[in-house]
Amino acid sequence: MSVGSVTVSQVNNMQGEFKQLERTFLYVGKSDSDKNKDKILTITAQSDLDDLLGSGDSDLKTNLKEAIVNSRDDNFFAYALPIASDATWKEKALEALDKPNDLNVEAVVVITPITKKDDATSAQFFAYAVMSKYAKFVTVMLCCEGIKIDSATEADNETWSDYTARVKGLIVDVAADRVAVVPQLHGNNLGVVCGRLNDCGVSIADTPMRVKTGALIGLGPNPVDKDSVELNMGHLKDLSDQRFSVPQYYNGYDGWYWADHHLLDVEAGDFLVYENRRILDYLARRVRIIAIGKIGDRALNNTSKSIAVNKIDFARPLREASKGFEIAGKEFPGMIKPPEENAIDIVWQSRTEVNIAITATPFECPKSIKLWLALDLNTIQ
Repeated sequence: MSVGSVTVSQVNNMQGEFKQLERTFLYVGKSDSDKNKDKILTITAQSDLDDLLGSGDSDLKTNLKEAIVNSRDDNFFAYALPIASDATWKEKALEALDKPNDLNVEAVVVITPITKKDDATSAQFFAYAVMSKYAKFVTVMLCCEGIKIDSATEADNETWSDYTARVKGLIVDVAADRVAVVPQLHGNNLGVVCGRLNDCGVSIADTPMRVKTGALIGLGPNPVDKDSVELNMGHLKDLSDQRFSVPQYYNGYDGWYWADHHLLDVEAGDFLVYENRRILDYLARRVRIIAIGKIGDRALNNTSKSIAVNKIDFARPLREASKGFEIAGKEFPGMIKPPEENAIDIVWQSRTEVNIAITATPFECPKSIKLWLALDLNTIQ
């Protein structure tokens, strides 16, 4: 007779939570203070930046302050990396993303202004080097100087025409779909928009142009050129049309807001605005983890039942991203529309190679509204 036995095996179905690294940025900037130089600092809304970064003024500290305030979030969290004036941000950022630090961030924010076209191209190379080496999807936020009006040499002072011509040369003909450039027109623009992108009251799929998010907080004084002409919407539209990320205002409406947060993608590219990049990066981080868990698992095979089950598995990030909610009867949509049946396509190329195509559909977003008014004078019924 056989001997009775019971064997219990625990199965890991890979249904746990994904890391939530969205809205976590790494701020890198030069520091004149020796305090914590080349050290990775964790920054919260309660952090004492004078204690961490020194009591003196610095662009890194100024922009971090604006990011914290404009996030409107007491749970704000970021990393800061003060570096020496002769150090390169790319080298130090790579060290932060590599082991043992192994930071997982959505974006690297470089506070040092760019000075030549190669800077934007180099940032694009950095972003894709990080992707290929560490499998991390990051965007690089760069900045460029504001207008010069206090130069020691009068000839170096600029009109708005001089300024826009100069900064356009920094990105003309550059194709960099993981790079944004923010002119420091008010001295702290980069920190302001990065804070707005981290506002927990909106989705990562929301544009920073969204007026209901609220007016910008703490934007510096409106600059003037050497002829005392104030920055206006004509100058801002010109810069925005060239793919710079700039603030804006509406005549007769209180406050300053933001325009599109442009990336330096090519004309007609999918990633000319950052919210599109954020959505796809959010999904890419998650479906990659699911795919790794499927390696060598024969439950993923070319039968109709397996394909149907695995479509459900790979659609999980899309379903989670599509969940919205209501407040007082008003709908707040998810990041994307709920996935339809054809959102996932699984095609076997051979017995060991399978292609899986995933499509996400963002919601429409009104960025240009035209109103048509008419009188109805036909009172005869």
